[in-house]
Amino acid sequence: MKRLSTQAARLALVTGLLATLAQAANAVAGACTVRSPRTATPVIELYTSEGCSSCPPADRWLSGWKADPAVVALAFHVDYWDRLGWKDRFSSPLFTQRQAQQQASNGARFSYTPQVVVDGADRTDWPRIALDPAHRNSAPAPIDLTLTRDGERVTALVAATAGAPRRVAGYWALTELGHVTTVKAGENEGATLRHDFVVRDYRPIAPWAARGEAPKSLFYDVPPNADATHPRQVNLVVVDADTGRPVQALKIGC
Repeated sequence: MKRLSTQAARLALVTGLLATLAQAANAVAGACTVRSPRTATPVIELYTSEGCSSCPPADRWLSGWKADPAVVALAFHVDYWDRLGWKDRFSSPLFTQRQAQQQASNGARFSYTPQVVVDGADRTDWPRIALDPAHRNSAPAPIDLTLTRDGERVTALVAATAGAPRRVAGYWALTELGHVTTVKAGENEGATLRHDFVVRDYRPIAPWAARGEAPKSLFYDVPPNADATHPRQVNLVVVDADTGRPVQALKIGC
């Protein structure tokens, strides 16, 4: 009986160890990691609204960037059009506030829609912008980013390299693709609008010292997804805290 008890205990121990190893393997298999390129990732921000009749062409233009996985594209739907006949279901006062704050650094004289900001600069020539690889900044980025998603948490490792700003800040932005809205009032009444890169969650990150410091870890807990038919991406944009201009960005879609 004692031998059987000992064997049973050993078997239980081995079984427990195998179960633990299996759980660890599943955890590793369920996680995914992406790393930033050597050069800075282009960042495109569109400030738009479903209540704005001149915005649909810009929405379509932004959707065209789905063909370029190297670009971080973000559609911020502002809320100041909501009182003029049609409430945009994607709008937020936080996005309106962000647009106003960016005037200090992007060169715009006032907030307007559609507004396109590329790498922190106001671009009224957006219909002609082509960020093909031959015209992108070839200088090494001053920040390296690594994003790892494990379950509903995304962990970022932010490491300063040569030429890093003294201080950096940033923001998380959760985006969704493939939204369609039939507008029933306002300037776009009767139109069917299609949206990609719609920002559904926006979380600013306070400045921190970067130059000469150890890499910093950041965390983002992904909100529950009520509609899995719209693919999601978690985007991290790191900016120079003094100028507000992006220095590196990265997205993860797993």
